[in-house]
Amino acid sequence: MPDTVFPPGFLWGAATSAYQVEGSPLADGAGISNWHRFAHTPGRIAGGDTGDIACDHYRRMPEDVALMRTLGLNAYRFSVAWSRVLPEGRGRLNAAGLGFYERLVDQLLGAGITPMLTLHHWDLPAALDDRGGWLNPDSADWFADYAALVGRALGDRVALWTTLNEPWVIADGGFMHGVLAPGHRSAWEAALVAQRLLCAHGRGVQALRAECSGPQHRIGLVVNIEPKRAASDHPADRAACERAHAYMNRQYLDPVLRGERPAELAALFGPAWPACSDEDIALMRTPIDWVGINYYTRGVMAHDETTWPLQARHVRQPGATYTETGWEVHARALTETLLWVRERYGDIPQYVTENGAAFYDPPVAGPDGIADPLRLQYLRDHLGAVADAIRAGVDLRGYFAWSLLDNLEWAHGYAKRFGIVHVDFATGRRTPKASARWYAKAIARHGAGL
Repeated sequence: MPDTVFPPGFLWGAATSAYQVEGSPLADGAGISNWHRFAHTPGRIAGGDTGDIACDHYRRMPEDVALMRTLGLNAYRFSVAWSRVLPEGRGRLNAAGLGFYERLVDQLLGAGITPMLTLHHWDLPAALDDRGGWLNPDSADWFADYAALVGRALGDRVALWTTLNEPWVIADGGFMHGVLAPGHRSAWEAALVAQRLLCAHGRGVQALRAECSGPQHRIGLVVNIEPKRAASDHPADRAACERAHAYMNRQYLDPVLRGERPAELAALFGPAWPACSDEDIALMRTPIDWVGINYYTRGVMAHDETTWPLQARHVRQPGATYTETGWEVHARALTETLLWVRERYGDIPQYVTENGAAFYDPPVAGPDGIADPLRLQYLRDHLGAVADAIRAGVDLRGYFAWSLLDNLEWAHGYAKRFGIVHVDFATGRRTPKASARWYAKAIARHGAGL
């Protein structure tokens, strides 16, 4: 339509991840993942929830693809469960596990939906975790072998590839603070894992390039960006803001897109900060075709010596709307984020690979469906922020709402609902929410009016 700013070919999508939606984690010869083990450890997940059933997407996949088509999605971002394909993490292929993703891709293409495949969305095979996981110096090679296998199997049908999803969360939640799998709590480990993940990313890109060398193949990295603002003009707050910005937002993009590591982190970690060879930096900087931005909120930061290790804390903003996860709703910061990426790293193509909000929905949908006005407004405002970024010259090629379905929100269990489609976890019934219906209309208009 003439008044839209969204370019031709723009991807209107939604996203999920394997452990959060699939269920049946050990079906058909799959191996145990670190998240399966973590969820089955008492006290790790709210309510004792696990991914054993989740959204039952493993068995209901054709129904879910049909639902995507009904909503008008032309793209779907999903992840492969590494332990489904390689039960021991390497070596023996589980053809039945790989077959699920082959069927999923075929169903998507048959529905006119572009698949965006994420190789690793946090669930590492437990067999590799037992060997040190991302702490093991061989982990980059493990990942490269896995990437090559999946690329060889699906490269004829999948053009858009993601190596890792949110490596910061793996290192910070899984190794710094212990709230996510594998549940460690060590600054030494977190700093080393961050480095190993980036090396794995580089090796994964190289492996995919060897298997997926056509002009249609595009490989990227997905990071979560939380733009930081100082709570005041006090020098201590400004310094805390810069530390938090370097730790969360620059730690992964600077090496990949600039070939350098933030100097602030060496001072922050002290003796825990690992040395990095020129060869490793070159590996991390292996060229990619696009960068994916997961955006949910901003962080207003103040100095706080009691907060380990950043000595920085979030400051709640009076009068602001907050989601069920305690995140401030601030759409304008999404525009600022996309512009910051272009300004700092050049005019690399971008996708908003996750964006969404958890607000309360009842566990069972009534006869009139689910009214979710806060989520609907969140989507409207953030798509408007995306449109503003495009008007300002950002090469933005797609938007993926998080999430297609209510699902297992990691350590929060099923208590936090992000889906634009409601899931009754007792029956598996899917009900598109008002936000999904609004999004479908926005897609049909190709974003006209935003």
